[in-house]
Amino acid sequence: MKKKLINISAAKVKIFKIANRRGYAAVSLNNLTEGSTPHLAYQRLAKALRRSGYQLSLLPADKVKRLVVSKA
Repeated sequence: MKKKLINISAAKVKIFKIANRRGYAAVSLNNLTEGSTPHLAYQRLAKALRRSGYQLSLLPADKVKRLVVSKA
C-alpha cells in the first residue's frame, strides 16, 4: 500500500544563501537541505519532504529563484 502524500505549496519554502559557504539552503516543515544552486536545494527539499509524507510541487529553475529570501 502506498502512503498518501499531503500536498504543500511552494510558498511554505524559504531558500537563502548560506553565509560563509558556497551554496544555498532550503527550509520547510523542519527539513533543511543544501545545494549549490537554489534549484538543487529545492529539489533535495522535495525529496526530503516526500520521505516525511508531504508532496512539494516541482518548479522550473527560474521560478525557484523567486523563493530566495535576502537578509534585507
